[in-house]
Amino acid sequence: MPEWLERSIFIITQAVVLLGLFGLIVPIFPGLLVIWLGVLGYAIVVGFQPVGIGLFILITLFMLFGMIVDNLLMGAGARKGGASWLSILVALIAGVVGTLVFPPFGGIVAAPLAVFLLEFIRRRDVLKGWEALRGLAAGWGLSFVAQFIIGLAMMGLWWIWAWLD
Repeated sequence: MPEWLERSIFIITQAVVLLGLFGLIVPIFPGLLVIWLGVLGYAIVVGFQPVGIGLFILITLFMLFGMIVDNLLMGAGARKGGASWLSILVALIAGVVGTLVFPPFGGIVAAPLAVFLLEFIRRRDVLKGWEALRGLAAGWGLSFVAQFIIGLAMMGLWWIWAWLD
């Protein structure tokens, strides 16, 4: 493969990986999945060599772990703030629907609003609603940090793969 083509593939893949990494700022955006898809595209174009297969499996495990950690940290934060499981589930659904109806920021507004309103209605106390909302926000913050670190690790593994190819 000509060097200019290898360089172009690297640059395009890096752009997709960075899009996924910085997309993690938007809570509903599937940044780790975008990083994984970028690496998958790279693998399809350059081919799966033995080292690449091992690194791709590791990158896939990181992506799956990051998605689980994301949901656990946000839910745990909301629960710590006093939110019920129903409020957390409705917030998740509201976030997804909000993002689909008013992309890309509809989910950022819909999910916290759902937690606040449901907890306010359930407890009949504005302060309890705010407490649940703060818990959700704290969970989002921790989730972002964890996912960003995982995304950096995924990018680092891909760099190793690209360097070894």
